[in-house]
Amino acid sequence: QVQLVESGGGLVQAGGSLRLSCAASGSIFSITSMGWYRQAPGNERELVAVISSGGSTNYASSVKDRFTISRDNAKNTVYLQMNSLKPEDTAVYYCNVHGLISSNQLFNSWAQGTQVTVSS
Repeated sequence: QVQLVESGGGLVQAGGSLRLSCAASGSIFSITSMGWYRQAPGNERELVAVISSGGSTNYASSVKDRFTISRDNAKNTVYLQMNSLKPEDTAVYYCNVHGLISSNQLFNSWAQGTQVTVSS
């Protein structure tokens, strides 16, 4: 089993910054991609940013140039630095990790979610 623990959500004023962290632990053989998704009330869950094992990144157009995803492979941790936050960034943010728990057994784990609220 793979467990994910998120931290860093909260309430911030528009224009402010927050940093989310997500640490993976358990029976991990290797991690491929790590990413962040978000879901606002009444909306579907959407991709925010993803980073591959090699460090390649991909961002939603709505957050590009404001958010930065990074990872610490030694700690199995992914981060999301969110700057210039807007009220429309308000959502529950979920960490997602893909990898292997053995040489031929995949896993796809989701964290419990952390609330990010941006006030205007």
